[in-house]
Amino acid sequence: MTADQILSHHLSAFGNNDLDEIIKDYTEESIVFSETGVVSGISAIREFFIEMFRMIPSGSEFEMKQMNVVFNVAHIIWSSKSSTAEIPYGSDTFVFEQDKIKFHTVSAYLK
Repeated sequence: MTADQILSHHLSAFGNNDLDEIIKDYTEESIVFSETGVVSGISAIREFFIEMFRMIPSGSEFEMKQMNVVFNVAHIIWSSKSSTAEIPYGSDTFVFEQDKIKFHTVSAYLK
């Protein structure tokens, strides 16, 4: 799979709040860096996304402001609004390795 394909799968699964599909993009060695610290391993990443889905449930307003993919790295800038959170600015960086997300950073300004 290409970085574009993995990212597309990830974004589609996120938009649908499909936790099982999201988890397919990660391995036990995957690491997510967020404002709450370092999250690693499938179980912890699953919990991280359960919390994210509370802030950005399926059907929320979501705008992709920028998406760049170069080799095995992707960077997105986005905004979202739901009944539980307003996020005027979010940024994620993904590093892909062997068809999975190896490293993922998440940063968001919550209003």
